[in-house]
Amino acid sequence: MRPSPPALTDHALPKALLLDLDDTILDDTGRAAECWRDACLAHQSDLGAVDPATLLEVIGRNRAHFWSDPERHRVGRLDQPAARGEIVRTSLEALGVDAPSLAERIAEAYGSRRDRRIQPFAGAIETVRWLRENGCRLALLTNGSGAAQRTKIDRFGLADLFETILIEGELGFGKPDARVYGLALDALGIEPFEAWMVGDNLEWDVAAPQRLGIFGIWVDVRAAGLPPEHPVRPDRIVRRLAELHEPR
Repeated sequence: MRPSPPALTDHALPKALLLDLDDTILDDTGRAAECWRDACLAHQSDLGAVDPATLLEVIGRNRAHFWSDPERHRVGRLDQPAARGEIVRTSLEALGVDAPSLAERIAEAYGSRRDRRIQPFAGAIETVRWLRENGCRLALLTNGSGAAQRTKIDRFGLADLFETILIEGELGFGKPDARVYGLALDALGIEPFEAWMVGDNLEWDVAAPQRLGIFGIWVDVRAAGLPPEHPVRPDRIVRRLAELHEPR
């Protein structure tokens, strides 16, 4: 049986933490619905008889369908502008509107709004800095395209906080591929039992690392709780990264 991880305090740090980026350090999706609404409203004059609220509802359903398929998710997250354009195009078509250029404009409007509204969670970057200053070795593991993720890393000055940064789009593979966790462990020179993985995705940041002997800490960023009868059992659940700096 795997031992329970100790609480993180000034006297009980793991040798290393592997950290997720989006919806762990940065609030990447918290205002997504608002951004889609604003993008639809901004193009109301181009929609003809289609009500922006109706389009928003259809986009919501198509988004859920698109991202529910693991292979579509893998391809889409590596080219999010194309994925968003496809979602809007099929949504407009479902409403009887064949307008690929309009779909692209709405998708771009959404993307620019979302990018502007990304912000670190309260205390998240300070917690990462505190971990590093207290001798914890740090790796950043993030899925998505290299350009998009590097832009966020540079924007918020994160690069110098990590000994290694592993991005799916630069590697050709990402979480939950076991190789990415292995690369992080090798880069930090540690064994699996000496590391914790922290992130918001139950499969990528908890279950996959646990299978390798890494402690998995789930960030329940939306306070939704574990889905009923979900098979994954995190070693610890926190609401925000900053809780790792707070003794329990």
